Amino acid sequence: MGGGDIHIDHQEEGLRRRGCGCSCSKNDFLPEESFQSFGNYLQALKETPMRFKDRLLTRSKDTTEIHEIKARSEHEMKKTLTWWDLIWFGIGAVIGAGIFVLTGLEAREHAGPAVVLSYVVSGVSAMLSVFCYTEFAVEIPVAGGSFAYLRVELGDFMAFIAAGNILLEYVIGGAAVSRAWTSYFATLCNHKPDDFRIIAHSLPDDYGHLDPIAVLVGVVICILAVLSTKGSSRFNYVASIIHVVVILFIIVAGLAKADTKNYADFAPNGAHGIFTASAVLFFAYVGFDAVSTMAEETKNPARDIPIGLVGSMAITTLAYCLLAVTLCLMVPYKMIDVDAPFSVAFESVGWGWAKYIVAAGALKGMTTVLLVSAVGQARYLTHIARTHMMPPWLAHVNAKTGTPVNATVVMLAATAIIAFFTKLDILSNLLSISTLFIFMLVAVSLLVRRYYVSGVTTPVNRVKLIVCIVAILVSSIATALIWGTSDQASWIGYVITIPIWFFATLALKISVPQAKDPKLWGVPLVPWLPSASILINMFLLGSIDVQSFKRFAVWTGILLIYYLLFGLHASYDTAKASGENKDEGGFKNVEDGTVSSQNDAL
Repeated sequence: MGGGDIHIDHQEEGLRRRGCGCSCSKNDFLPEESFQSFGNYLQALKETPMRFKDRLLTRSKDTTEIHEIKARSEHEMKKTLTWWDLIWFGIGAVIGAGIFVLTGLEAREHAGPAVVLSYVVSGVSAMLSVFCYTEFAVEIPVAGGSFAYLRVELGDFMAFIAAGNILLEYVIGGAAVSRAWTSYFATLCNHKPDDFRIIAHSLPDDYGHLDPIAVLVGVVICILAVLSTKGSSRFNYVASIIHVVVILFIIVAGLAKADTKNYADFAPNGAHGIFTASAVLFFAYVGFDAVSTMAEETKNPARDIPIGLVGSMAITTLAYCLLAVTLCLMVPYKMIDVDAPFSVAFESVGWGWAKYIVAAGALKGMTTVLLVSAVGQARYLTHIARTHMMPPWLAHVNAKTGTPVNATVVMLAATAIIAFFTKLDILSNLLSISTLFIFMLVAVSLLVRRYYVSGVTTPVNRVKLIVCIVAILVSSIATALIWGTSDQASWIGYVITIPIWFFATLALKISVPQAKDPKLWGVPLVPWLPSASILINMFLLGSIDVQSFKRFAVWTGILLIYYLLFGLHASYDTAKASGENKDEGGFKNVEDGTVSSQNDAL
């Protein structure tokens, strides 16, 4: 081994040491060279354009994420999960506040009984994203989830922007479920939700209903999440079984009280109402991406992850559709209670006792959603901190429990603060934007993964790939804008945008050879499936209100400021010091994988 290699090994060991401690010194948060003195920091700021270009263009490798980055947590996460655990984690992660709260809200305000079709549209979108996530999770089984996938395919900068929205997604999702927990707890106690909240008249109404119970629930979940992943899995398994039994009770008992007259006005607001509700109800499917972050703790990722992710999503979609049908058959959609729709529905048909079963089941479901969310969000933050885009103190994995304690506590503290102040409708809309944006990026990443490998893809094919992806994105965005801003009776715009999307995807299929075959498990129907995922995710974004986009823009602006002042310089120093992606010829902008047989034939 040469002297240079020894130097790099020592630096890498230093990175591990500094990134793994439990203390709270400056070096646990800003250990990089750029922050060792004020002069160093000023020099780093002067180099911002050069460093930004480096981080924008440099792509990580599969092996880097799986071995080098993971090693910075010092201790390994324990491989204890099977496909059975993942299916129940998936069910536990997804079936919660979305179905038990937002179904009533969207049926009453937008879709009417056609809310079942809204769930179908959201379910199709979610399933397409599940397939994209699954290929990545099998090939790159690390805790970073979509952050790691984007680092490999789209580079550090896009990964960071997505990472910030991933963290926002989890914090907002957890906060929304925590507040919904209070609503159903109030129903169980024969009270209104605001009876358990503190009304602060000095604050705006959207932020003035303070919720101490939501904070208390977060504290309990935090304790469970840091103790053991397998223990969390067992708790989730038992709670989810109870939850499924309650869902079956709601469907069977509810249909016994069905009145088909309630379906007379099936879609009161037409297609617009269905798709508007669908964009918000996408919130109900959020959570499955948390399962992909558990790949690092899965015994056999190639077998367990596809079964766990696809299986849990199929079960969830079926359950949602049946529950939506049941609710709208029990009571007229205009009379649905928006706080606890299923409990109040049983009360309205004369089965007051059943509301307690429903409320208890909903509380169980929301508790498991919070637990799986806590497990998933901490693992995202851990992997982000391993790259030093966030302070490496957050990457610490506890030697005894095998869990990321620091990241778990920080994320749940943020969740508790948001849950304390903010109402559910604001949270659900903002969450849907972040989630749909991330899922769109993962679908783009999958196209890049399949069709581009540095040194293999020819310059001509690279240009064709870029043109096709840009055409897919532009036509999808145009479709969303037409839907969001035009008269819904107008069809002329779609006659232009949908064919552009179709022919761009067809051109990619015909004219650009795949550069890489998946090693273990691959998404079928590439490029059609990921391209359809991009289109439907962007289309759903077109149904979300302008205020939510303004909040999203503000958050993205905050992320950019943080990245340019801290994250960029920390990750740049770390990549260079550790020899990340280093090869004999310098830094490689390539990723691992099997070169496609299509290229072999060329």
